[in-house]
Amino acid sequence: MKKFLALIAMAVFSVSAAAHGPTPQKIDDRIIIKAEPAQAWAMIKDYKNVQKWLPTVKSVEVQKEGADTFRILTLKNGGKIKERIKSVDDDNMKIKFEVLEGGSFSNYNPYISVKKGPNAGESEVRFFHRFYRQFPNNPPIPEGQDEASAIQFITDTYLPGNKNLKKVLENSK
Repeated sequence: MKKFLALIAMAVFSVSAAAHGPTPQKIDDRIIIKAEPAQAWAMIKDYKNVQKWLPTVKSVEVQKEGADTFRILTLKNGGKIKERIKSVDDDNMKIKFEVLEGGSFSNYNPYISVKKGPNAGESEVRFFHRFYRQFPNNPPIPEGQDEASAIQFITDTYLPGNKNLKKVLENSK
């Protein structure tokens, strides 16, 4: 009887392990910029003008719906992304948002933060990305809705931001 119960328990655990859905993906992009934190934060928190430092964005439209603020990013490749601004924290120099529409991912909740860099007059900017593939169920996964497609979209669309922010801020002196 004990062997039978052990066999049943193993079967239940192995089925539940195999039934688990997509794995969260994380990209932690950090960069040191030769600019005061207040200067870097001023540019980042200006969510209406993200196209000034995120080179993949052509234009931004901001919409208010009750207490919520949304921005629609029109990308240079013609795509559109709708984001909801979750919080802008001036004390901790951190902005959180979520992507509601656009892209080959789901549950994308990134944040950008600024803190003092290792040397005087420097900032560390962190653009943290957490997301899942677009297809929420177990395989077979449709083409373009897998982890690789989600990572590629984030890499192509958002990762150029920190490098360009550095370029914009360091060349503005």
